[in-house]
Amino acid sequence: MEDQHSKEVQAVYKELIEAWNHQNARGMADLFAENGESIGFDGSESIGREQIFSHLDPIFEHHQTARFVSKVKNVHFLSSDIVMIRAIAGMVPPQSSDINPNVNTHHTLILVKKDGNWCIQLFQNTPAQFHGRPELVERMTQELRDLLT
Repeated sequence: MEDQHSKEVQAVYKELIEAWNHQNARGMADLFAENGESIGFDGSESIGREQIFSHLDPIFEHHQTARFVSKVKNVHFLSSDIVMIRAIAGMVPPQSSDINPNVNTHHTLILVKKDGNWCIQLFQNTPAQFHGRPELVERMTQELRDLLT
């Protein structure tokens, strides 16, 4: 059963990434619990679906954002209705075909099951700069580049 639940929660994460890649603010926001929280790459906090939408919509409206390439590293069930996902992600800038290592990130999500559906309670996007350890940046970048082929 946990395998099926793991697939379900990973599908929610995939939907989140696809919504970003299609610049779909409403699609992203609707994946969150009503009181869900998003912490962006720059530390911006948005709480609640409408605030998340209001934060993302102008970004997509006024910028051609880089697309995410991501890989789930761990799915950990805290209970039957609460799960933590850890993933790594890189960004491919517009008009580029390669990952920009300067914006590699760790994604951490907490999902909760409400009324039979998984929704995001917390999404945190943490820079993976590995200060002073360029070999770790390169290792992560290569792991993500392998997904591009």
